[in-house]
Amino acid sequence: MKFLNHNAFFKLSLALCIAVCLQACKGKADDAADEDAAVKSQTPVTVTTIGDTSLANYIDVNATSTYLQKNYVKANINGYIEKSNVQPGQYVTKGQLLFVLKTKEAQSIGNHISILDTTFKFTGINKIKASASGYITQLSHQSGDYVQDGEQLAIINEGSSFVFLLQLPYELRSTLANNKSLTLTLPDGEKLNAQVSSLMPAVDTASQAQSVVLRVNNNHPIPENLIARARLIKSEKNNTVSLPKAAVLANETQTEFWVMKLINDTTAIKVPITKGIETSDRTEILSPKFQPKDKIVVTGNYGLADTAKVKIVK
Repeated sequence: MKFLNHNAFFKLSLALCIAVCLQACKGKADDAADEDAAVKSQTPVTVTTIGDTSLANYIDVNATSTYLQKNYVKANINGYIEKSNVQPGQYVTKGQLLFVLKTKEAQSIGNHISILDTTFKFTGINKIKASASGYITQLSHQSGDYVQDGEQLAIINEGSSFVFLLQLPYELRSTLANNKSLTLTLPDGEKLNAQVSSLMPAVDTASQAQSVVLRVNNNHPIPENLIARARLIKSEKNNTVSLPKAAVLANETQTEFWVMKLINDTTAIKVPITKGIETSDRTEILSPKFQPKDKIVVTGNYGLADTAKVKIVK
């Protein structure tokens, strides 16, 4: 048998040590890689819990500002407008002088009759006053114009008749029982309190919507034909179990609904649910009965498979 000399033995031992070290390092590297892959496979999510809240099922409908009564100011003689005291958009009060008319006869002969006979009081002047308070929305004539008896001079929108007309689909007429008071939201964000006053005795032929008269307490002028939004509550529930709307997932046909529930700190499972009424940010959960301590995924849940690996982030 041949024996290795001392130098050869040293070289062989060194090679074996290097091989063992390389294998150990490779095993540690593989373990680290597996651990990194496991961490990367976890989906970052945030979670929420079940809450007891009051939910209301509602519908938003349009309401248009208008004046129910318009006062038509008309000439009461044939003659000329000697003076006009109003401008479009001006607010006038009941009894305020609007126009001064002069008959064409008086315009023609002037004061000659009065000069000939001082006892004969003839001026041919007629004064037209406002019969109601409101805004001048249309002015048809100015000073110097010739008008005939009964001709329209101006239109006054009576301020006391200002309302909003809510266009309510007839099938929702029963909701008015729970909506005697409403909040109107104007295009600029201003909110007005409104009261249901009456219903118009007709519906629109095309939309089958009935006009509901809403009275408002406004402390500044609101233009006519302004469209506001009114929220009608269709049904309301108190102390009902609900989740944020983002926590509820659905299939493409909106026939199946589910949430992702955590069974531990790293695993989420798919739990089918039956939902009730919805608001803009929450959904009622009718079944199953979740516990207050249950953790439900609220963000990062889209596309998660059953028993998905997750990582909770704050």
